[in-house]
Amino acid sequence: MKSGVSAAGAVGGTAAGTALKDLSLGKAGDATSGAVSVVVVGQILMAVLGGAAAPDAAGAVAGMDIGTIIKDLVGGVVGGAVVMAIVGAIRNAMAK
Repeated sequence: MKSGVSAAGAVGGTAAGTALKDLSLGKAGDATSGAVSVVVVGQILMAVLGGAAAPDAAGAVAGMDIGTIIKDLVGGVVGGAVVMAIVGAIRNAMAK
């Protein structure tokens, strides 16, 4: 599942780079910062919030919790976009 979430982060970073031209790191930089952000933000959230809750039995399909998968993918897209924007802003500030 981590590769799917990393891909979602890459999509979020690329989308944010397209929308925020002044903060863009280039397509490759946007995608990379978005994908890496999933790992970093995930580690921070695990440290702050603790372990994940047990999956809801009603939402579990073949041992997979659909709600958790959707939450991870949406979180990956949003996290990728936010981290790309932060990295772009820091890069712009350092360039001045």
